[in-house]
Amino acid sequence: MSIEETIGYIGQEEEAAILKKHQKSGKCDPNKKKKPMCPVKRCKEILTFSNTSTCKTCSIKVCLKHRFPADHDCGRVTSSSLSSAGAGANGQWKNRFLAALASRNGQDCGKSKGHNSSSASNPSVKAY
Repeated sequence: MSIEETIGYIGQEEEAAILKKHQKSGKCDPNKKKKPMCPVKRCKEILTFSNTSTCKTCSIKVCLKHRFPADHDCGRVTSSSLSSAGAGANGQWKNRFLAALASRNGQDCGKSKGHNSSSASNPSVKAY
């Protein structure tokens, strides 16, 4: 039984009795709760608020000893997840990008022939 499961208003006496009954039951011993551990092989570090780091590449929570991608095999995790989760879509995107790049015929995106912008011979910023 959990305290959150009680519905409606409970008087102070009833609430104290329920809490005491719950405490004596021994069903939720805080010492038995499994604490989060560092997922790196052979690392037994318990993850707490102050020693937890989240990898920006693979979004895995690790201890401070393994916070760098090389320390927790970050490249291996991301490459396996990419290969299994849409390698076909990745190849299609790359083919579309290369086709669009080839269709530009060497034109620069920032400089078009009809647009009159400041020329390269007259820069807007002077270098000393």
